[in-house]
Amino acid sequence: MSDSGARAVATLLEVLDPAATGADTFVAQNLPHPTGRVFGGQVLAQVLIAAGRTVPEGRAPHSLHAYFLRPGSLDVPVELEVSRLRDGRSFSSRAVNALQSGLPILSAIASFQADQPGFDNCDPMPALVPSPEQTPSAMDALGHVDDPVARFWSRDASFDLRHVGGSLYLERHEHASGRQLVWMKARAPLPDDPLLHRALLAFACDQVMLEPVLRRSGVSWSHPGLSVASLDHAMWWHRPARVDEWLLYVQSAPSAQGGRGLGAARVYTADGTLVASIAQEGMIRVPDL
Repeated sequence: MSDSGARAVATLLEVLDPAATGADTFVAQNLPHPTGRVFGGQVLAQVLIAAGRTVPEGRAPHSLHAYFLRPGSLDVPVELEVSRLRDGRSFSSRAVNALQSGLPILSAIASFQADQPGFDNCDPMPALVPSPEQTPSAMDALGHVDDPVARFWSRDASFDLRHVGGSLYLERHEHASGRQLVWMKARAPLPDDPLLHRALLAFACDQVMLEPVLRRSGVSWSHPGLSVASLDHAMWWHRPARVDEWLLYVQSAPSAQGGRGLGAARVYTADGTLVASIAQEGMIRVPDL
């Protein structure tokens, strides 16, 4: 664990601890980000934590559906307003609006469930995937690049990302299938808080959800004039997982058209247990296409 990784994770934990301003209202600060805008994964995680603090004890989030409505400003706090839609015998539903200066930047509905017995099966993890130790890190791929965005992802980010088959930041991949495998882990140990780990999984996945669309189209993050913005996000947590242990994101890009692209992911622990499924649509615009 590096000093920079520990600092990044400590800062992230502060931002993901919104202060209560009422029974169902909270306020949270923002992480620095090289785009100059609030990172969408930050708001997803804050929304989930705010909602989780209003549900009966012992109920964990199992699904989240969110729309990104406006870009967020880094210098304006995020206000979180929770609506208690329903508390049943096993499930609780919450709607949350994240606002800045009175305007919603994200709107979401999350569902929580008490632990219950039931069917237990899942699709297997792909075979013969290189281990995290065999996969170059973002630091290996980008540490030599004199660029503020590359510096952020390789040195200042709170998660260690390791792309099987190479990073998409500098190099495009011709005629790719859109399939992408990424190992990811927090760069420092985390508290034993199940809600926090599920929120951090939402935070982390937003870093890579649209990359398969770029990969399939032969475009890198450094393509001149590339404009990318998340539009909506759907997520299902199947089983508990720690994000300070290695997780494998098995990703695909089912469709891209009309300036929009759809990214999908299944998330596995290193022993092959499926812990989450995710889908995200985003706006993706390239000037010369």
